[in-house]
Amino acid sequence: MSANPASTSVHHPVDHDPAAAFSAEHPMPKHIAIIMDGNGRWAKRQGKQRTFGHREGARTAREIIEHCARIKLQQLTLYSFSIENWSRPKAEIDELMNLYAQYLVSERELMAKNNIRFRQIGRREGLPDAVLSEIDRTVAVLDHNTGMTLCLAVNYGARTEITDAVKEIARKVRAGELRPDDIDTGTISAHLYTAGMPDPDLLIRTAGEMRLSNYLLWQISYAELYVTDVCWPEFRSADLDKAIEAYGKRQRRFGGLDPV
Repeated sequence: MSANPASTSVHHPVDHDPAAAFSAEHPMPKHIAIIMDGNGRWAKRQGKQRTFGHREGARTAREIIEHCARIKLQQLTLYSFSIENWSRPKAEIDELMNLYAQYLVSERELMAKNNIRFRQIGRREGLPDAVLSEIDRTVAVLDHNTGMTLCLAVNYGARTEITDAVKEIARKVRAGELRPDDIDTGTISAHLYTAGMPDPDLLIRTAGEMRLSNYLLWQISYAELYVTDVCWPEFRSADLDKAIEAYGKRQRRFGGLDPV
């Protein structure tokens, strides 16, 4: 691992601007999506419970969110809780839900200070009332902000998202509101949870796993992928800058050819 576990709660200031290396030919990403993986494995290596890893992961989220707002990222989307995560032990799920509600309350002031807008994607059904209440309150309080959009994917799964979109489109077709021949990729995008949001330019996964885990499958069709062995509780602003700088060296062709 490239980070020292003993430093997990220490947030180091950034001594350079990662946007400085970008140009019109190689623009900085507008939207970064992150699969925040490795909380439990990291905690186990410390001889701690998995819940300890989740709490340290929340500390990391605060640093990364603030850093992204500082470098004027347009949107940051964090994979916080998947539909598949409901299969975990009840005690861990309860802890995660409590942590999520507490996080929204404790970080509201930070988000307001950094001019951040807040959104949540995923099914609301199944989430505790306390979590839904804090989600709605946070969206409302920060809705007038004009800076970075922070989007948390909670009770989210890409296949479920696409299924829900197809159901809504089918309902409109049956009601005569939409003709089948008029359905295109834009129609589908407009019915996803992320309607109105830009697609991610860069997808980061921590803890070294080489899979997408049912995350934003439609939206990341042309995203650049970056995987690091660093577990999420150890992930620092400097690690994010490293990913952004790697992105800046990629040639994004979108199915075309390299420029002559």
